[in-house]
Amino acid sequence: MQARKRYLLVSICGIIVLLLYLTSHRPNQDGDFHTLLSVSRGFLDHDDLKDESDLQPAPRHRRETETRFKGANRTQCRMETCFNYTKCVHGFKVHIYPSQEKISTSYSKILSVIRDSKYYTSDPAKACVFILSIDTLDRDALNTLGVESYVKFIQMQLRMLPLWNNGQNHILFNLYSGTWPDYTEDLGFDPGQAILAKASIPDSSFRPNFDISLPLFHKELAAKGGEKGSLSANTIPPGRKYMLVFKGKRYLAGIGSDTRNSLYHIHNSKDIILLTTCKHGKGWKALSDERCPVDNANYDMYDYKPMLYNATFCLVPRGRRLGSYRFLEALQAGCIPVLLSNGWELPFSEVIDWSRAAIWGDERLLLQIPTIVRSIPNVDILALQQQAQFLWETYFSSVEKIALTTLEIIKDRITHHMSRSSFVWNTPPGAFSVLPEFSQDISSFPFFYGSLGLAPSEQFTAVIYVTNCVVLSSSPVYKLVRNLGKSQFLGKILILWNCDTPPPPRSRWPVPAQVPIILKQEEVKTISARFYPWEDISTDAVLSLDEDAMLSDEEINLSYSVWRSFPDRIVGFPARNHYWDEAHMRWGYTSKWTNDYSMILTGAAFYHRYYNYLYTNTLNEALHKVVDQSQNCEDLLMNFLVSHVTKLPPIKVTQRKQYKESMSSNFVSKQSPWLQSAHFAQRQTCMNAFVEGFGYMPLVRSNLRLDPVLFKDPVSNLRKKYRKMEKL
Repeated sequence: MQARKRYLLVSICGIIVLLLYLTSHRPNQDGDFHTLLSVSRGFLDHDDLKDESDLQPAPRHRRETETRFKGANRTQCRMETCFNYTKCVHGFKVHIYPSQEKISTSYSKILSVIRDSKYYTSDPAKACVFILSIDTLDRDALNTLGVESYVKFIQMQLRMLPLWNNGQNHILFNLYSGTWPDYTEDLGFDPGQAILAKASIPDSSFRPNFDISLPLFHKELAAKGGEKGSLSANTIPPGRKYMLVFKGKRYLAGIGSDTRNSLYHIHNSKDIILLTTCKHGKGWKALSDERCPVDNANYDMYDYKPMLYNATFCLVPRGRRLGSYRFLEALQAGCIPVLLSNGWELPFSEVIDWSRAAIWGDERLLLQIPTIVRSIPNVDILALQQQAQFLWETYFSSVEKIALTTLEIIKDRITHHMSRSSFVWNTPPGAFSVLPEFSQDISSFPFFYGSLGLAPSEQFTAVIYVTNCVVLSSSPVYKLVRNLGKSQFLGKILILWNCDTPPPPRSRWPVPAQVPIILKQEEVKTISARFYPWEDISTDAVLSLDEDAMLSDEEINLSYSVWRSFPDRIVGFPARNHYWDEAHMRWGYTSKWTNDYSMILTGAAFYHRYYNYLYTNTLNEALHKVVDQSQNCEDLLMNFLVSHVTKLPPIKVTQRKQYKESMSSNFVSKQSPWLQSAHFAQRQTCMNAFVEGFGYMPLVRSNLRLDPVLFKDPVSNLRKKYRKMEKL
């Protein structure tokens, strides 16, 4: 009995000791990767053990791990610690220091587009963010006095800036840092607490929610507008002639050489074309190996652009630096980037979801790349291609878009309560066109009804612009108001009275008593007032009308029902077109009735009220000046704006010869210059000024016309919903 008690006591003591031991040696609750690594060393190759940090499963995981182990000894700037929010009390304004020296072409483009933006201020006292006039974009290109003297020169200039304050609230743009042979990430000067907007930035030194990763772009990249993507909207099947392609330099030695030297292993000369050349640099012949002659010969057999545009996937291996020009080239071509650059913080990764547009590879697992790309189904390939094109056209196709995306990200950080969601950044039309100042509810914008399973409001507001001050009972504006009152979808009428004499009283307007009618006279100063975001407009739909628009209630109802299916477009009746005048090397404007059109005149058209906000608050002042000085072309500018935002054409409803004939009636011919040659010349001048302001031609041609069901079909009129339209 005593022996049993002793055995029981010993067993209990042993269990307690074992529990104490296990408790004191349990793994970190944070999931310490290095502890797990020590357990799994026996399963790793010798080469894998050379750099344990490279074995992290993801860049952000690696960064979090490094922060835990090195954070105590490393300065970690965040917006909360290195940015002075009190300077932003005047809103988000950007000041550029006065230029004092010659700068590169690329940096000149950056400064120019920021000066032209709505965020620029010449008053440093009102600025929230500051940008240097000192060119820090290319540290190699500016190095003319030797590294040491140049670094001291930059540092000295920074210290002399009165508002530098150790870089606080400053943005430093940089594409290249370091030089041969090690290409270190050192800028050559101390940026202090400045935000680094930098290309080829490694995730190990990237400061989340503070720095911004930029794409590496050519100096030839357009300042504004930019080249459109080459992918058609519905390229089916999405597969192209080549599955995977690359053409570029092969580094024979030094940093970046390992990946590109191994590409020949998966090149098959059929659907995987990976071409490299040794012929670059002054001493390439001295470093060439036995494979160089074959590589050089293969390299010269293919033209880069045709190969790029005929490929489904484009390999983007790292070069001397992590970033590569091939990245943006692939996006523009609608070629899905396959990234081989371990540790690269992708451009604008804070807001862009690159998993929807690119494929991540691993430099150490190059041989797996063909299997990976072949395993992706066609439906996913098409989605990746379309997302790549959207990202290119929205954020990367010009220096302006790259620079303004940088500013928009910082603005969202500062006004965090009004920041745009990842959904907005990664869904057409993108963050530039969705302004939280208008509304923080995405259902208020015309772009997301389908995604949210919603529909626009069931009523519209008619806005009539009146310039004829003599109003009789037989006047066209009275007839128009009478027909508007017959529509069951009419919610409100807003009359903009641009006359010196007072408008008729409410009782004289032939509209049902239950329909509100609002008259505005003192606020109407220019023709752009018709697109002002009036608070009286509470419906989603706006029907913009000239006073002489001859529309019946059925036409109004039909066009409104069409607009509800396309709430992000301009939907209406009178159409116009643009063309390129080769003889005069400029854009032309025409009203000829053809099968194509690119504009719908807003003298009789539906559009979403959000475009009034964009028209008034986002367009460049120079564009508004063109309209105000000519008192014309406001409808063209609205078409430019909507096509610029949506990348889509307007929609024409039921071509009406009667509408065209009414434009040339006695009333119109006496009062309007629409048919005069001077009118067309003026609008052509406006159009070319708008192209210059936007940086490209945003108008999109279409030959779509939407008619009522059974329109002009030889069937009984009783079967038709809009019975009167064919008799007009």
